[in-house]
Amino acid sequence: MTEEKFYTVEEVAQILKVNPMTVYRRVKEGKLKVYKVGRVFRIGEKSLQNYLALVKK
Repeated sequence: MTEEKFYTVEEVAQILKVNPMTVYRRVKEGKLKVYKVGRVFRIGEKSLQNYLALVKK
């Protein structure tokens, strides 16, 4: 059983080379699935890969 890697909003923003607010917008639009751990959003690697595939089309 493999464990999925999770990223913070700030890490995803660095990967995508965008502002963290842009990541929050994509979450609100439903384009990125997040898990809320306490007060912090975590974005799964699969969710990020799916978003990147969607954007590349």
